[in-house]
Amino acid sequence: MQVTMRIERYADQGRCVGHLDGRVVFVRFALPGELVVVRMDEPMRAKAHFFTGEVVEVLEPSVDRVEPQWKLAGPLAQGGGVGGADLIHVSLPGQIRWKASVIANQFQRLAHMDVSASDITVERMPGDEELNGFNWRTRMELVADDEGHLSMRKRESHDRIAIDTMPLASRAVLAVADSLDLWNREFEPNSQIRLAVPEPRVEGLDFGVSGDKAALLDAIGENYALIVNDELIAGSALLRERVRVAVDGDSSRMRTFDYDVDARGFWQIHRAAPEHLVNYVLGLVRSALGGRSKNTVLWDLYSGSGLFTIPLATLANVGGDSSGAAGALGSAEPARVLSIEGAPIAVKNARRNIGRAGLNRDVVEALEGDVGGLITGTI
Repeated sequence: MQVTMRIERYADQGRCVGHLDGRVVFVRFALPGELVVVRMDEPMRAKAHFFTGEVVEVLEPSVDRVEPQWKLAGPLAQGGGVGGADLIHVSLPGQIRWKASVIANQFQRLAHMDVSASDITVERMPGDEELNGFNWRTRMELVADDEGHLSMRKRESHDRIAIDTMPLASRAVLAVADSLDLWNREFEPNSQIRLAVPEPRVEGLDFGVSGDKAALLDAIGENYALIVNDELIAGSALLRERVRVAVDGDSSRMRTFDYDVDARGFWQIHRAAPEHLVNYVLGLVRSALGGRSKNTVLWDLYSGSGLFTIPLATLANVGGDSSGAAGALGSAEPARVLSIEGAPIAVKNARRNIGRAGLNRDVVEALEGDVGGLITGTI
């Protein structure tokens, strides 16, 4: 069934809101203000609270609409459907506006706060604009099709679409994929393939946006993992992630932290996210503490391998001094950091990373278990 409707506003999951016979319709590949033809998803149950559908034709386009640069991720009607790039039809400035609107809506609905999209600042990661929003994922997970080639599942079907590149993958991931000849390799049909490549961080070089491929591969070395059906095929089971953090918020003085991370486990997937998130959070913590850390406990919940835990427990006013001596007390009593994570392997890695940083249990402790239960039992 196809219907013509006016799109009203942004929603989440890359969808916008329209109405049909008084009921909400969540529409994929639409933009607010557009007049579009929508193919409704079946079945359309009479008692459903809402419907879903997808744009098949745009009659009056938004100024934010662009032609999808990765066709396979676009609408089904245009030969797409693989998913993974819900805003592929939206310009980069339009994507920023969309995200600000969604965040404001969450404040309104969940926190009942009077927040508008104009109150929200969404910042683009450095390099994203030059790469046109692509090449940011440090992990990619694919499936082998019936011929054993790398593929992605097509939405609304059991079909798999063979691919010969992954535009969302970082330049490091693509370089390793090429070196392993993954795009021409044959796997057992239906195999689950995961390639994880930490972003190499070399002083004075930014491999995320540009740089020589041979130098990029040299910087990566064996610090990658190709996992097929949960079995390590090439690379390392334990990956080394590197994060550079500004001391006291001064970008001219950087402290480097190295983390061991399980190749099968979680890590911030955007190539630039670990560094920017840690620096941002540290700034908020410094501001909140105001130089006072005595009798203070900082909780890092769902802490993974210690991405935030270790910088919090090391830098000025938060368990260490700005000279860089890990765990040094300086002139003031440091805050104590307690992290909680439920995944045993992540906790094991966090404790190893804490030990490498030279921190002791008087300053930081990594706890394993349920967040709610441990908080209740510890406070």
